[in-house]
Amino acid sequence: MADQSNEPKLPIAGKRNVLITSALPYVNNVPHLGNIIGCVLSADVFARYCRLRGYNAIYVCGTDEYGTATETKALEENCTPQQICDKYYAIHKEVYEWFNISFDKFGRTSSPQQTEVCQAIFKKVYENNWMSENTMQQLYCDTCKRFLADRLVEGVCPTAGCNYDSARGDQCEKCGKLLNPTELKEPRCKVCQKTPRIQDTDHLFLELPMLKDKLEEYINKTAVSGGWSQNAIHTTNAWLKEGLKSRCITRDLKWGVPVPHEKYKDKVFYVWFDAPIGYVSITACYTSEWEKWWKNPENVELFQFMGKDNVPFHTVMFPSTLLGTGEDWTLMKTISVTEYLNYEAGKFSKSKGVGVFGNDVKDTNIPVEVWRYYLLTNRPEVSDTLFTWADLQAKLNSELLANLGNFVNRVLSFIAKPSAIDEELFSPGQGFGSIIPDAPGAESHLLTLKFSESVGKNVDQFVDAMEKVKLKQGLKIAMGISGDGNAYLQDSQFWKLYKEDKPACSIVMRTAAGIVHLLACLLEPFIPSFSIEVFKQLNLPQSKLSFSDENGDIDRARRPWEILPPAHKIGTPEPLFKELKDEEVEFYRSKFAGSQADRIVRAAEAEAGKLAEQLKKTKTSDGTGKKQQAAKSAASGKSKTKTNVEQEITITKLDIRVGKIVKVQKHPDADSLYVEEIDVGESQPRTVVSGLVKYIPLEEMQERMVCVLCNLKPASMRGIKSQAMVLCASTEDKVELVEPPKSAIVGERVKFTGFEGEPDDVLNPKKKVWETLQGDLHTNTELIACYKDLPFTTSAGVCKTLPGNIEQVSVLGICNGSLHLLSCIRLAIWACPNCLPNCMYSDNAGREAMALLLGVAKSVHFVGKSSYSSNCSSLPKSELKSY
Repeated sequence: MADQSNEPKLPIAGKRNVLITSALPYVNNVPHLGNIIGCVLSADVFARYCRLRGYNAIYVCGTDEYGTATETKALEENCTPQQICDKYYAIHKEVYEWFNISFDKFGRTSSPQQTEVCQAIFKKVYENNWMSENTMQQLYCDTCKRFLADRLVEGVCPTAGCNYDSARGDQCEKCGKLLNPTELKEPRCKVCQKTPRIQDTDHLFLELPMLKDKLEEYINKTAVSGGWSQNAIHTTNAWLKEGLKSRCITRDLKWGVPVPHEKYKDKVFYVWFDAPIGYVSITACYTSEWEKWWKNPENVELFQFMGKDNVPFHTVMFPSTLLGTGEDWTLMKTISVTEYLNYEAGKFSKSKGVGVFGNDVKDTNIPVEVWRYYLLTNRPEVSDTLFTWADLQAKLNSELLANLGNFVNRVLSFIAKPSAIDEELFSPGQGFGSIIPDAPGAESHLLTLKFSESVGKNVDQFVDAMEKVKLKQGLKIAMGISGDGNAYLQDSQFWKLYKEDKPACSIVMRTAAGIVHLLACLLEPFIPSFSIEVFKQLNLPQSKLSFSDENGDIDRARRPWEILPPAHKIGTPEPLFKELKDEEVEFYRSKFAGSQADRIVRAAEAEAGKLAEQLKKTKTSDGTGKKQQAAKSAASGKSKTKTNVEQEITITKLDIRVGKIVKVQKHPDADSLYVEEIDVGESQPRTVVSGLVKYIPLEEMQERMVCVLCNLKPASMRGIKSQAMVLCASTEDKVELVEPPKSAIVGERVKFTGFEGEPDDVLNPKKKVWETLQGDLHTNTELIACYKDLPFTTSAGVCKTLPGNIEQVSVLGICNGSLHLLSCIRLAIWACPNCLPNCMYSDNAGREAMALLLGVAKSVHFVGKSSYSSNCSSLPKSELKSY
């Protein structure tokens, strides 16, 4: 996702200059596939097409960071809005990099440039008297002591026939109607769920009715000349037909661009006033000469991509704002709008966690080119479309593998076969020895001539579709050329020609190789990683990927035998796609069913099942310190195996360090997970994801000393990479952190007497080092964490769990949200509070527990009942208390 060149590009006189934007994704969640195809991926395809054609094009985008949604998310996660934005900007950037999105600049709306540009535009519009001041009624929450911005209010949609009970204060997700919060029926504060009251507050308004003539002139001219998509035209006309109304552009928030007006200095701009201006400010971050792009309508064409819910803000609000400045802005020429991509039986939803998200696809074994291809063939250009795993499988196996991959591999593999006669075996050649053959007489080869005419027509149709931003049609045409190529090979029977008419075979294979090159170029905007691999197999540099008039690429496509020169040596052919099997499809369908919350629950249940199985095989204690081994068949053989393993894998392989939690918050996409920043003595704290939410309150996690396993392989958990593992102690229903002494040195390695050696840099998952060692990690009767009988030792003393739980507990790892239980003994005790020393217990475990209770325990968690003294009369049995 790096900039396309070191120097920022500026418009060039005499060239076609294209400025491309996609709707700015909001930073309150991870983008799902519907978001990706709806804006950034579609715009990326067009940007790549423009570059391929030799146009001077830039593609700018970034995260939309101001507004209510950010403040709300910050409240939920107990952090600042800036921290939320920093976190999700990084997540979005990583997702788009994986998808090979080729932004020239991916910026942010929280930049100083945004404030500067936004305030300058406001001042111009205000000075030109297109603004008004008015008092409006706004919902005020007495519990939260604040005015509630649009997205802090939910209620029943007032639109007739809709009645959606979770409509937001600014827009109903169900019917798409734009709303004011006071219009909602049965409103409720999203933070505290209390009913707010209406209170007067002063705000600034953009006078859209006064700008109507200028706006309609622009729309009537541009909608036709720019080839606006029908859904954009329909939505815009509906707004105009209903009648434009003054729109409030300020909000009672703190997180946003401050209003440069003395009366309104404590307010910020409404996010949909300043968000489209983000396109301009992000370009200003790209080049200080941004006005050459944005104030140059004679030489720059602006193409904008978005989902249908964003249309009125780009066809009405944003152009009205720019027209109101009286300056000569580059207004949108073409708008490309998508409908909704639905998921299996329902809608993708960020708020509800339904669907496949950008960070999910990275964790599958399905390559990026497959995801891009499927989303683009399924692009909802005129109506909603549906994502299904079965359809993904069908398109991969039948279109990418059986059609495109088969054609390319068939051609290159045949050319790569040896050509000369093997003198030792007297075997004839089978191909062309990886050399593109010459093809004299191709113009008169009837089958080739007919095929090339068809290719030429398809190329013209491809260009026409792409210029009109009909991306799905363009992709279909390109894939059609691949299908025709397979038919051409079959009709030519090239394998027979090689033996019977080698000159004709040379014509066919040089032509087919030219089509391979052509397909790599045509498909580069859609599946760039495929094109790069094909060029590698053709032994060509990526810089040769071109489809421009200046280079004669389109004209040459009509004579495909001329695309590759004779005697050119190709590289090594390799299969380009892999079949997606039924069992894999079923696995993914099951894995991504329901909401993200449902998946977490299923994962926890599956982990619990594993723990139960593991517990059966785990060593236990009888309470006297003696360990008992579960009865096994062939015990001697298994004992020998375990001994051999222990000779190879020792505790020294683990890099357990003293750490200190410097920051902790709840995971944005998993209710059961914390995200901690832990200082382990390195230059930067490590990010650790732990499944401790239901066991340890957030306030008790702050500033805690912990034992951290630092050399596990990092793993992504719901979009956040966990770089280590916190060690804890656990009973069946209680979890406590294993804590080093307060005076231990942060970053020092935890040691075990008698074991010396350096840890592995990263534990090899295949060798199951952690799994082998974890069975010997536990706490003893004094709650000291131990490896076998050796305590976790630091320079300041041993590591323990908090006193107060008399149960002997095991050490467990909190890794990637899962609890890995190692061993556990529960002790069940009832005791009379007046005569604890006299109470009798029926087993050693009970006596040991009582000794601990009388010695160090400050509180006891009783989970059952044992016998008590019959001569105790101070309390009736019903009043026996647990401690």
